[in-house]
Amino acid sequence: MEGDSHSKTIGYILWIFGFLGAHRFYYGKPISGTIYFLTLGLLGIGWIIDLFLIPSMDREADLRFREGDVDYNTAWILLTFLGLFGIHRFYIGKWLTGVVYLLTGGLFLVGVVYDFWTLNDQIHLINSSARQKI
Repeated sequence: MEGDSHSKTIGYILWIFGFLGAHRFYYGKPISGTIYFLTLGLLGIGWIIDLFLIPSMDREADLRFREGDVDYNTAWILLTFLGLFGIHRFYIGKWLTGVVYLLTGGLFLVGVVYDFWTLNDQIHLINSSARQKI
């Protein structure tokens, strides 16, 4: 479906870990995601409020990020649950760094944090360049 790069279902699943900012990173809001991570979802209050804000965050992400061969939802699930092993990097076609993550625990977690900040943009660039080749 055109313009549906992110999923509300995945957003709500990640909201369960929202006190760590997971859903905010997923929707392309790394600054507030980091704030949520450092403050446990603004002491839980922001986390509860976000339960009602997910539909609007989903619409914004759908407008901002381009769909393509690499699925945002799959990549985010892989990053969230298997980021230490670099499985998301293999999925998006970054095999070399995938191996590095696999051998170093997500480059000692620094790489995983970097990917939480940039995964949406990485996928957007991959999907945009794939479309330009057509």
